[in-house]
Amino acid sequence: MKVRRRRLTFTPMKSTLKITSKGQVTLRKKMMDELGVQPGDKITVEVVEPGRAELKPAKLEGALDKFIGCLHEPRMRALSIDEMNTLIAKGWAGELDEPDDA
Repeated sequence: MKVRRRRLTFTPMKSTLKITSKGQVTLRKKMMDELGVQPGDKITVEVVEPGRAELKPAKLEGALDKFIGCLHEPRMRALSIDEMNTLIAKGWAGELDEPDDA
């Protein structure tokens, strides 16, 4: 059986942008689509050599920081490491009761 491979090609895109008096520029929709960004997203601009810059979508910052503590219940006391280990062992052994979804 012959497998057809689709060749991905990239067509360089060039756009001339006007800088406002506040130092802002507006990206055209097609450029935003190529970068994979939407209004409100952040981008990074890195000067790679004098007179030349590279534009990239910004990486998500602090994703782990936002996750830590997200399950915290203010009225519940924190478990000790020993209590966590006991619960983990019981869970692996199938000894934990399932909560009622009533």
